[in-house]
Amino acid sequence: MRVLVTGGTGFTGTALVRRLLTAGHDVVALDYKDGLQCDTLRALGAEVVLGSVTDRAVVERSMRGVEYVFHLAAAFRELNVPDTFYDEVNVEGTRIVMDTALAAGVWKFVYCSTCGVHGNVEHPPADEDAPIQPADYYQRTKYEAEPIVKQLGAGRMETVILRPAAIYGPGDPERFFMIFKRVARGTFPMFGDGQTLYHPLYVENLVDAFMLCLAPGVGSGREYLIADERHYPIEEIVKAVARALDVEVSIPHYPVMPVVIAGHICEKLCKPFGITPPIFPRRVDWYRQNRAFDISRAKRELGYAPRIELDEGLRRTGRWYRDQGYLKEAAGKLVEISPA
Repeated sequence: MRVLVTGGTGFTGTALVRRLLTAGHDVVALDYKDGLQCDTLRALGAEVVLGSVTDRAVVERSMRGVEYVFHLAAAFRELNVPDTFYDEVNVEGTRIVMDTALAAGVWKFVYCSTCGVHGNVEHPPADEDAPIQPADYYQRTKYEAEPIVKQLGAGRMETVILRPAAIYGPGDPERFFMIFKRVARGTFPMFGDGQTLYHPLYVENLVDAFMLCLAPGVGSGREYLIADERHYPIEEIVKAVARALDVEVSIPHYPVMPVVIAGHICEKLCKPFGITPPIFPRRVDWYRQNRAFDISRAKRELGYAPRIELDEGLRRTGRWYRDQGYLKEAAGKLVEISPA
């Protein structure tokens, strides 16, 4: 099939595009900027289109001949923009992609939402029917696009909504790198008791879920939480990263509330000047908001079965950071050398 992947040159999009190409599909990757693997994707045969999902003309050009859409494009960690930017990209951008897909006769549309729509999970693990309580503008706008997909597609197109947990893996220059680089330094400051729950998702496990949705009828009209088999206390995640890097790590504990307050103050002070704050509320939430999910529905209805467990996924990711020069050996210890 001819498949459009929006956000196709990003971390997750690149992994999906590569798998689709390997499976023999004709792939268009639409993104607003070149990704780390953009040239590689072109060399593998993907058509790469640079432009925003908010530009209807660009979306229409990308949609020609397309039968199937994976909509991954989103404003995610854009700090120096007004909150309305998230509405424009995540909500109105989704509407534009859906409208264009319907006009082009696309028969199936998979929307990549986020587990964050459930906010802090008060009674873990959460399933798809758990309360919707987004904690920030990213999570709010990702959820506001979900009914657009379902309502516009009803009776006209198969639609599936996936809500991935915390994605990581080789090719990720920023998400888990914050954990890796602190562990590599030998000391990981832990704010709080370290028992907050976190649910990782190895990128190739997520791609498995996307690929399962290709089959006619599979998942149509439903939402699915996608994550690895297990969730963990965040302190266990830190220790697992240390094992993956084969280093010792000290984990001193500090009160979390001063950091929460500092995050809000930094964001408010930096935003008017377009400065990226050194700490902000979403980063602090890692220490205090539970993320633990029940993936039974995806297993039962999609046939989803996560293949890569945490230790193996972290080992592969750590090796990629080393190979790409993000970390290097110095005096018998790993040190950060990348500005990422």
